Amino acid sequence: MVFLRRGMKGGIFTLVLVYLALLTCVQILSTRHFGLAGWSGFSMLAPVVAGALLSMRQTVIVGVVNIASVGLSYGYAIPDLEMGIRILVNIAALCSFALAVLVCRIRLDREARVRRLTIARERLTLLRVASQHIGSTLDVSRTAGEVAEVAVPRFADLVTVDLYESVLRGDEPPDPEQGRGTLRRIAQRSASGNGGGKGDGGGDARGTEEGGGGEFAAPGPATGEAHQNDAVPVRCLVEGATCRATLLDGEDVPGWLGGDARHAGSPGQPVAHSGIAVPLRARGATLGVAVFVRNRRDEPFDADDLLLAEEIGVQAAVCVDNARRYTHEHRTSLALQRSLLPRRLPRIAAVEVATRYLPADSTVGVGGDWFDVIQLSGARVALVVGDVVGHGLYATATMGRLRSAVRTLADIDLAPDELLTHLDDVVIRLGSETEESAEEQEIPGGAVGATCLYAVYDPVGRTCVMARAGHPAPVLVRPDGRAELLEAPAGPPLGLGGLPFEATELSLPEGSLLALYTNGLVDVDHDMARGQESLRQALAGRSTSLETTCDEVLGTVLEGVLPTDDIALLLARTRALDASHVATWDIADEPTAVGRARELADRQLTAWDLRDAAFATELVVSELVTNAIRHADGPLQLRLIREPSALICEVSDSSSTSPHLRRARILDESGRGLFIVANLTERWGTRHGRYGKTIWAELSPAQQQGTELASL
Repeated sequence: MVFLRRGMKGGIFTLVLVYLALLTCVQILSTRHFGLAGWSGFSMLAPVVAGALLSMRQTVIVGVVNIASVGLSYGYAIPDLEMGIRILVNIAALCSFALAVLVCRIRLDREARVRRLTIARERLTLLRVASQHIGSTLDVSRTAGEVAEVAVPRFADLVTVDLYESVLRGDEPPDPEQGRGTLRRIAQRSASGNGGGKGDGGGDARGTEEGGGGEFAAPGPATGEAHQNDAVPVRCLVEGATCRATLLDGEDVPGWLGGDARHAGSPGQPVAHSGIAVPLRARGATLGVAVFVRNRRDEPFDADDLLLAEEIGVQAAVCVDNARRYTHEHRTSLALQRSLLPRRLPRIAAVEVATRYLPADSTVGVGGDWFDVIQLSGARVALVVGDVVGHGLYATATMGRLRSAVRTLADIDLAPDELLTHLDDVVIRLGSETEESAEEQEIPGGAVGATCLYAVYDPVGRTCVMARAGHPAPVLVRPDGRAELLEAPAGPPLGLGGLPFEATELSLPEGSLLALYTNGLVDVDHDMARGQESLRQALAGRSTSLETTCDEVLGTVLEGVLPTDDIALLLARTRALDASHVATWDIADEPTAVGRARELADRQLTAWDLRDAAFATELVVSELVTNAIRHADGPLQLRLIREPSALICEVSDSSSTSPHLRRARILDESGRGLFIVANLTERWGTRHGRYGKTIWAELSPAQQQGTELASL
């Protein structure tokens, strides 16, 4: 547009001069041959037109030429004119010249005022656009790219944004004065088609303006590369002040863009009119630097442009710092959540399991979803899936506390409904602690609430007992491929208090598949029913490995859907322990039954080819049966369970009194039995049932502790 306006003015100026030349000839010839002297009025038109359309210099030239033309025509070339007419025409030429200068001055002042208002409006528009577009996401690289997108081509022809490596990771930036930290190119954008514009963190951000190809190449480092220590951006960060320079040549530009002399153009050849380097500072820390360069427009950066660049830099720094702080919190929450979730699931004979955990989108934050597989006594297994209300670090910490509470309650073998009742009390106490703390009340999402599904599967009886607290119902896939949504009583969410939970027991054939999940998987457009039906259809007929099934189910259910919540998925395929793995005997309530119990255990271990564990098992059986006869009443039952990696010994009685481990003194006649059991086994414990209790102990089949004890 600037060149177009200059061309138009040059054409008008030439046209006016040609007009004056032709008019002069016409005036001279017409007066000599035809006697017409009225052409003098047309001479007054040219200066006025010049004053209305041309610059002051061109207007003065036209006025001087017009005065000379009138003087030549009416003062010398045209004869037989009265002196009064000659004087009048020359005075009119002078007046037209003065009028042209006045008109030009008024017009130029008005144009300058309009131009200043236009520039001010453009700058305000640029600031408005910057405030709306910079910081639209909480991604550091994307935010840096938005700075380049906003400034090109509205403000500059080439923009680069460089940040410290630590800022990209979400950490605090280093101190520029100490020279620590590496500055890397994050975004670069050029208005020239071949301007070397790099991506803004999400792809190529080259300009597409026509006619700019090849006139300016960005000699700085590529996106992601480090800078030279003597580059202008580095010096700008060290000095902490904005830099501005005009008429940059080929040797200066590489330094401004963070490159070295190898990228320089021809010495002395101006390749950019001016440049501005603005340090990005927020909350007292320097995060990086933004460089603005002009090479396609005539106007260099002035003092007002410097203020505008600093204002853009302030907005960009605040947005980058917000993204950095969010990145730090998100990475911390994600690391905490991953550390709280089980990294390796135990190998359990009762079920084959596979899990998946998908964090929510970064704009939402890490949630409090969790899953767990807990090995219980009697070869049973507990399957747990839960979801804490809210997102962020607070929800993740709450999830860790609830998962620990579930594991603690599971260790005492509570029934699923009783466990959820105790867990509900834990959530209520956590909520009361939060209400008592004024600082935690200010935390967004500080209210404590959660949902949970707790299921216990027994491979011996092939039964599953489950209870849920406001959690989505699981999906059961039977061995023939039929999938159904289990209609177990929902129960209230955790944290309400005073409401009961109800357990459901069902029989599961061997090879059944249980799918436990959180609502992030099925809450599609706030339509849980549609999401659950999609999950059921995706699971129906699945006979592949569980790992493959997890991936295929997630791909099917989440196809075309952007999850807004964390997703936890736990798949468990049931196994059964038949009569070849379980042996059960009723033991008489009399002292002579101890020897009989040892004989039965020894005979069964021989049948199972576990003679290496016979000595330790006989000692454990002897001590457990002896304690049951001495301290309990009613019928006794001895049960041995063989797993691939463990041998379980259980003794059940009708008493509800739990034994406890103590250290016997030298003269004590009792108290050594459980001590021997604890040292011979990997773990032992007590679980209470409807009609009494069961003391159990778990041994490794290859364990030789009993033999070593015998040798002592």
